[in-house]
Amino acid sequence: MPTNFTVVPVEARADGGGGAEAAGRTETPAPADDEDPAAPGPGDGAAREISPFLSNVEVEREGYFEGKNMALFEEEMDSNPMVSSLLNKLATYTNLSQGVVEHEEDEESRRQEAKAPGMGTFIGVYLPCLQNILGVILFLRLTWIVGTAGVLESFLIVAMCCTCTMLTAISMSAIATNGVVPAGGSYYMISRSLGPEFGGAVGLCFYLGTTFAGAMYILGTIEIFLTYISPSAALFQAEAAGGEGAAMLHNMRVYGSCTLALMAVVVFVGVKYVNKLALVFLACVVLSILAIYAGVIKTAFAPPDVPVCLLGNRTLSRRHFGDACAKVHVVSNGTVATALWGLFCNGTGSRATCDEYFVQNNVTEIQGIPGVASGVFLDNLWGTYSDKGAFVEKKGMPSVPVAEEGLPRGPPYVLTDLMTYFTLLVGIYFPSVTGIMAGSNRSGDLKDAQKSIPSGTILAIVTTSFIYLSCIVLFGACIEGVVLRDKFGEALQGNLVIGMLAWPSPWVIVIGSFFSTCGAGLQSLTGAPRLLQAIARDGIVPFLQVFGHGKANGEPTWALLLTALICESGILIASLDAVAPILSMFFLMCYMFVNLACAVQTLLRTPNWRPRFKYYHWTLSFLGMSLCLALMFICSWYYALFAMLIAGCIYKYIEYRGAEKEWGDGIRGLSLNAARYALLRVEHGPPHTKNWRPQLLVMLNLDGEQCVKHPRLLSFTSQLKAGKGLTIVGSVLEGTYLDKQAEAQRAEENIRSLMGAEKTKGFCQLVVSSNLRDGTSHLIQSAGLGGMKHNTVLMAWPESWRQADNPFSWKNFVDTVRDTTAAHQALLVAKHIDMFPQNQERFSEGSIDVWWIVHDGGMLMLLPFLLRQHKVWRKCRMRIFTVAQVDDNSIQMKKDLQTFLYHLRISAEVEVVEMVENDISAFTYEKTLMMEQRSQMLKQMQLSKTEREREAQLIHDRNTASHTTAVASTRAPSTPDRVQMTWTKEKLAVEKHRSKDTGTSGFKDLFSLKPDQSNVRRMHTAVKLNGVVLSKSQDAQLVLLNMPGPPRNRQGDENYMEFLEVLTEGLNRVLLVRGGGREVITIYS
Repeated sequence: MPTNFTVVPVEARADGGGGAEAAGRTETPAPADDEDPAAPGPGDGAAREISPFLSNVEVEREGYFEGKNMALFEEEMDSNPMVSSLLNKLATYTNLSQGVVEHEEDEESRRQEAKAPGMGTFIGVYLPCLQNILGVILFLRLTWIVGTAGVLESFLIVAMCCTCTMLTAISMSAIATNGVVPAGGSYYMISRSLGPEFGGAVGLCFYLGTTFAGAMYILGTIEIFLTYISPSAALFQAEAAGGEGAAMLHNMRVYGSCTLALMAVVVFVGVKYVNKLALVFLACVVLSILAIYAGVIKTAFAPPDVPVCLLGNRTLSRRHFGDACAKVHVVSNGTVATALWGLFCNGTGSRATCDEYFVQNNVTEIQGIPGVASGVFLDNLWGTYSDKGAFVEKKGMPSVPVAEEGLPRGPPYVLTDLMTYFTLLVGIYFPSVTGIMAGSNRSGDLKDAQKSIPSGTILAIVTTSFIYLSCIVLFGACIEGVVLRDKFGEALQGNLVIGMLAWPSPWVIVIGSFFSTCGAGLQSLTGAPRLLQAIARDGIVPFLQVFGHGKANGEPTWALLLTALICESGILIASLDAVAPILSMFFLMCYMFVNLACAVQTLLRTPNWRPRFKYYHWTLSFLGMSLCLALMFICSWYYALFAMLIAGCIYKYIEYRGAEKEWGDGIRGLSLNAARYALLRVEHGPPHTKNWRPQLLVMLNLDGEQCVKHPRLLSFTSQLKAGKGLTIVGSVLEGTYLDKQAEAQRAEENIRSLMGAEKTKGFCQLVVSSNLRDGTSHLIQSAGLGGMKHNTVLMAWPESWRQADNPFSWKNFVDTVRDTTAAHQALLVAKHIDMFPQNQERFSEGSIDVWWIVHDGGMLMLLPFLLRQHKVWRKCRMRIFTVAQVDDNSIQMKKDLQTFLYHLRISAEVEVVEMVENDISAFTYEKTLMMEQRSQMLKQMQLSKTEREREAQLIHDRNTASHTTAVASTRAPSTPDRVQMTWTKEKLAVEKHRSKDTGTSGFKDLFSLKPDQSNVRRMHTAVKLNGVVLSKSQDAQLVLLNMPGPPRNRQGDENYMEFLEVLTEGLNRVLLVRGGGREVITIYS
């Protein structure tokens, strides 16, 4: 869509107004360097003062921005550049990366000099794609595929494969035109669209596919050389009948390894020669295809003379006998046995013993290429699949069958070398349509990649699809079926079948195909190491880092060495038909993920997804992805599973060990969409009891350096959660956010690093608040999102609550208990948290003791079960104690508890402890009295401190306020006896004496206190329970206790802390548990 820009000069006005006068003004130019600096600057009308105290940098900045109408934005120019600067950087942007292009020129000179216009669509995309798509399969296997599968099924195979690549090209075009694609091609597109895990996995699969493609091209080169150019060059010869196949494989291995070494040296010495020869290799391909079409046209009026010898309906190999296709020659009224006779008979006389099939059937000679007008097309319409070692037979020829015994299975018959079926042919053919990424791989060299890649790639696919489909029809219409099924041209005296069709000479095809496969092999050995180097330099696969290095000019030496080794493994397979399905798997997987990337980006509708190529749709991408997956399993289901296993292993390895990369990929967007959908689904209500698990909010305390005070609280969290459910690690910083922003960021980094060290999987949420109390309350109320909110708060016991320098710790703690109760959240308080075990520790024995005093939802039962899932607590046995009163039947209670635990599927030892009611001891009475005296003393001290602060504030207000009367009247209601005071020395002395008397009388009252009876009873319970717990669980590894709630009357908060202290006194590790008011465990399935 066209966009219009209007650039209007704007000049600042001193009055800030606008109008017709402003429109007629022109911008005043900035003063030159030789002008007087004291002269009035433009627009300010005042002399600029040069002060020695001003920084030169500031003067330069002001001078730079002066006259640019940017005064409002001067302070932000470091992070937000001017639009002109941004556009200038974008205009000079180069997307060539180090090590991907040729390095004949120095990097600095390349940046300084203006880059010459890049390649266009035809040279840069269309021809490279054409060269990569048309190759070895077209020349060596397409005629055999047509003869085996028939014209219709071959047409179906080619149509499926071409449709797959066309849909992939549409998806690739959308991704390639969605922004600048740096050099790296398909790997860059997939990794930046699907993330580092998928990108690394698919990138390595694409690399393996390209490497095995190099092996396939080298094997094709050697097959052409040994079969059609120089058969006498074979090092290994068949020792027995039927041994030609094994000897050929050995020859392929030896010659292939030598060719690979030679090609690797050529690539290592100079890649520029490979690129310069690319046009020569492409010319060979084009000339060969033109020769094929010319030969087809010639067959319409002058078919070539290509005799094929048949014995009955079986095709004979012309490698082993001469031109005479007959049993005997008639010479001067006599008969002379031919070379063919000698192959089937053991002599020439009347007593010679001959093969029964040879005796019963006639020898016939037919034309192997009858021409377009011969009507052979109908005979080749349907497929002829066969087993390995079967005869290549012509349909419709008379044949007398004989017993199978004694039949020669080697020469002189043409036999099939492998069992053929439809899916095998798909796997062998598919590599012939690969190569559609050649244009995108050269994105760095293109003049306009976003225009050239879609049009060039799609045009190349259309062209090659037409060539393949037309060749299938023309081959079926021109060539006899037995010749088509003759893979190595044995019936044609060892000539290439497609070469015999070509005009003017078969050598045009032989030489052309030889050089084209050589060039394709060199291109693969050139491209694969650079792809591996790009993956290694991204740093997503740690063990590949070494392959990112190379020569001084960036050539990937180590990557080339690895590529050659992997390519050698493909050459050792030695069979073109066996290697082709392997690289088909890797290419199909790559294409599948290109389609997936486009479909994901389209469905997510991310704001950055704005491709210039508009002719795409997610359904096309999904269809292409499905077709790729189907073709993988059609070709070879076990190869497909193996390729997916390799990709999955690489994916998990990158996820586990790889570097964290944030590329704005589609998988992250998909995760966000899935998370949003899941959150909306779980929003409707609280989870069922069967799905309940502790979703923790862990409250951490920080020291002055923003480090965590109790790191073992996170260790306990990971032991309790084992990576399941929600964990939010929260903390509060005291102050204002603007002042504490840097400290908050540092504290969050410290918490995250500690979470990583303790293997605590969860989220970090840090709040800056004016006081700790409000910050904690905010976290309890607002942490989490939607249905993923915490239901349990875990915090450490305030060990220093009794210290005078920390008077508010116990108050904050008690208020936090009240907040969790009001929010219907469970609360876990870990006492002596620094004595809790780390994740590396293991308890070999001991017990987790649960003291079940009151039922609050079953948290006490569930927590030990969760803890024992972790290795630290796994060997600890679980013991449950409950308290029986005088009126309770302890024996029945134990039976009921055992039954309850049985239904809960929890194994634990059960014990009922009887607490005998007795009189309150003097110790309890004294303990309560001391507690209340201390509480009263704290109140007196706090009151005295408050009064002193208030008095000082009043003096300050009276002395500094300008309106004395107003201040006095304002403060009169709160302290009328002090506001009206006239401060003289005498009155000040009297006031001091009066305050002293008040304080003294208050302290005297402390010693005349009598303890409150409710406090005495609470203290009695705490002392009794503590004694019982100590007697049973002093040596336990962990003790879980019901946590009593705070008093409703806030006056007794400090007494509440004392009760809890007495209750847990003498125990090493204690977890106080307070339920959230709902059942968390059930006996039902």
